[in-house]
Amino acid sequence: MSSNLATKLREGTKKSHTMAENVGFVKCFLKGVVEKTSYRKLVTNLYFVYSAMEEEMEKLRQHPIVSKIYFPELNRKESLETDLFYYYGANWRDQVAPSKACEEYVQRIREVAANCPELLVGHSYTRYLGDLSGGQILKGIAQRAMNLTDGEGTAFYEFKDIPDEKAFKNTYRQAMDDLPIDDATADRIVDEANDAFGMNMKLFQELEGNLIKAIGQMLYNTLTRRRTRGSTELATAD
Repeated sequence: MSSNLATKLREGTKKSHTMAENVGFVKCFLKGVVEKTSYRKLVTNLYFVYSAMEEEMEKLRQHPIVSKIYFPELNRKESLETDLFYYYGANWRDQVAPSKACEEYVQRIREVAANCPELLVGHSYTRYLGDLSGGQILKGIAQRAMNLTDGEGTAFYEFKDIPDEKAFKNTYRQAMDDLPIDDATADRIVDEANDAFGMNMKLFQELEGNLIKAIGQMLYNTLTRRRTRGSTELATAD
């Protein structure tokens, strides 16, 4: 019997999805306003989140529910390590640390894995399907905004082991529908997915201050250059 979990998750997280897209950092990103300092901090936090989630899912790969949506080809930890190497250099491990919101997110993943493993489905859905759905668009935006060469700093968005992302998403959704769960468990997974959206929003909100500061500095530099150029032109005219 199908749990219709995929539909329940899609419908039950619409509001959270919209709210996440309207966080300032995300709105700026989608408009092409991206700068490397804020972006690499996001990559850092995602590294810790995915490391925790993938470690716990690996431990639970024989679990009657988690095993059904455990697809190692989705793993992002290695690709995030590639990006961190690009942004921080060879000693990146000595330079990165999770933010406060990231620590809380990781703690929740560990807590769920230890006490209610089936709720990891909500976390997996929130991150991986989002990555597959909008990854290529976000990759293009990041490349243009930060003048990145193809493949540099955007490995996170590349699913090399998934040749057909649309087909894979259908397979994943079917796997969710086939989970051996009752309606009450499905509702709890939807609730956890909404909580996961909230945790992601906190990650983005933390970065808003950094982004605003960076944009302010860029505007200041632009105005300073214009004033300097104007003064030089006046001096030349005199």
